[in-house]
Amino acid sequence: MAKKPPQKTQSPAAQAPRRRRGFEAASGLLNTQIRKVGEARGFAVSRLLTHWAEIAGPELAACCRPVKVSYGRGGLGATLTLLTTGAAGPMLQMRLPALREKVNACYGYNAIARISLTQTAPMGFADGQAAFTPAPQPAPKAPDPQILRQAKAVADGVHDDGLRTALERLAGNVLSRASHNKGQT
Repeated sequence: MAKKPPQKTQSPAAQAPRRRRGFEAASGLLNTQIRKVGEARGFAVSRLLTHWAEIAGPELAACCRPVKVSYGRGGLGATLTLLTTGAAGPMLQMRLPALREKVNACYGYNAIARISLTQTAPMGFADGQAAFTPAPQPAPKAPDPQILRQAKAVADGVHDDGLRTALERLAGNVLSRASHNKGQT
């Protein structure tokens, strides 16, 4: 019976992909999931979905959103389907040529040949129930006056106005976080 040559085994650390040091952006962690969902709906470039407000402009992004990209049999020129409310449809129809140019600029070539509109009621269908506008950001809480006085005392000896203001803001953030963490324990 012939002996088999010994096989080299790798340690588990060598088999796992190497991670970056420090923190990673959430967009980097979710890139593959976003790409899979986008490709299922025909979006080869997920940037069209994630940066829709920048591409279309805030006025158009408030009244429509991209739903899918479908390609024809020949593969030349795709159709972008936008979801909008019935009242915004005619106004949006007039602006489609300019919007098509902006979308094609996002792709980098003439990828979109047509844009079709799907009009729905503001409520009723599953896709129509989603809001077109992002959720409003909560107003920041007013800082504690005692923390503001302590932060001002920390930066009191600095003569440069810009640097002193930046140090006061930094000290205020550090002190407010410290007091918040102290209250949790």
